[in-house]
Amino acid sequence: MPAFGSKTFRRATTASSTLGERLGTLYRAKLPRHPFLLFGLPFISVIVAASFVLTPATALRYERHDRKVRQLDQEEAMALGLKGENGEESIRRNPRRHVIGSDRDEYYKLMAKDLDDWEQTRVKRFKGEPDGRFD
Repeated sequence: MPAFGSKTFRRATTASSTLGERLGTLYRAKLPRHPFLLFGLPFISVIVAASFVLTPATALRYERHDRKVRQLDQEEAMALGLKGENGEESIRRNPRRHVIGSDRDEYYKLMAKDLDDWEQTRVKRFKGEPDGRFD
């Protein structure tokens, strides 16, 4: 008698796993012949569908954040006295309006500086801090 029998091993089929096993076997058998149809197309469709599903959720997130920031800004403005009780601007000007200029203003400020004639100076170090010199 040989060490191993000539019959191939087959599992006993159960009613609960028969359909799943058959579908899995069929899918694995057809996958090498039609890889894009059975793997690529479902993958791409899931990615596109997820994009359409997640877009409103992301928009909702940013809208809630904007509402929260706007509410805090109004509370801060009233606390600083920049807006009156009824929401209209007070007589005081916004101090940040003059600090932040437009891009054009910044461009002209940089163009007015002489960037070719400059001198490198060392920054003063604290006492006991190494300054990188080897004297």
